[in-house]
Amino acid sequence: MKSRKNSPVFVIGCHRSGTNLMYDTLLSAGGFAIYRASSPVYSTLIPLAGNLAIAKNRERLMQLWLRSKQFRRSGLGPEEVRTKVQDECRNGGDFLRIVLGEVARHSSAGRWAVYDPDNILHIPTIKREVPDALFVHIVRDGRDIALSLTKMGGLRPLWWDRPRSLFAAGLNWQWTVRKGRRYGHAFPDDYAEVHYEDLVNEPRQILARLSAFLDHDLNYDRILNTGLGRVTTPNTSWKEETRVEFHPVDRWREKLSSREIAALEMLIGDCLQEFGYSLTRNDRQFALDFRLSLMRALYPRYFDAKLSLKSNTPLGRFASTNPLELTEAHGRS
Repeated sequence: MKSRKNSPVFVIGCHRSGTNLMYDTLLSAGGFAIYRASSPVYSTLIPLAGNLAIAKNRERLMQLWLRSKQFRRSGLGPEEVRTKVQDECRNGGDFLRIVLGEVARHSSAGRWAVYDPDNILHIPTIKREVPDALFVHIVRDGRDIALSLTKMGGLRPLWWDRPRSLFAAGLNWQWTVRKGRRYGHAFPDDYAEVHYEDLVNEPRQILARLSAFLDHDLNYDRILNTGLGRVTTPNTSWKEETRVEFHPVDRWREKLSSREIAALEMLIGDCLQEFGYSLTRNDRQFALDFRLSLMRALYPRYFDAKLSLKSNTPLGRFASTNPLELTEAHGRS
């Protein structure tokens, strides 16, 4: 098998799945370029800039990036990448290679990793543009995802479903992880799934398995000693929890009502079981009401339409929020 020691690693997953933790774990292991920011190239920069095969769009890309937190945290000067982007960049993969390659060179690192959860929706494109890319898909219980996204207001449902945002978030989790697994299975040798719960509860065992997959030493003691970002400072939407109380696994059992749990399991139970999660009940005694049945039918199509609009049409510039998204929504503290 070809060595993977220099292959870039894309950490992917539904939002609130622990992708921050996985990315910071890799950086803390050593050998990766230390870049303490997300890289929303496919999810934001390209929809805003347009086709990078066009020179004026490459210039627009640079204008957007140079105003962002991502640029400031790179430690690079604008001219270090501007010429290369204009001369060599024709797609998102080129941009990542140029920018993160320079970050790696500055830090004498052998490889680089990419953090942006939304890359899970762009695996085929990434694999075409970065053929040696490896993907680590972090999967977390969809009931905890729905709870966390609702707590922080991280998903905007259709306006008439705002009272049911918990269920829209659960359906988004299902749509995302299924899409990621389907895309990933097209590249089985370069795709690995890790359960967030296992990473929290059995880190040494999980990191040993990932070490073999990535061809990289993920020594847990060294990771704890370095302790970058989320390795030592959890990214939680439950700010009221103390360090002693903090335990991010199975919060849904305490914080959701029995009716909410039952409705979620009726909506996404099949997917929960596909990914190895048990349901609280097997009798399916709770019947979905008309609104939730309609959501289950409508939302996958709604999410597909939004992704297609953003990725494949000029209207993608408007489907992305605005250039400030690069500084605010995708920034890492």
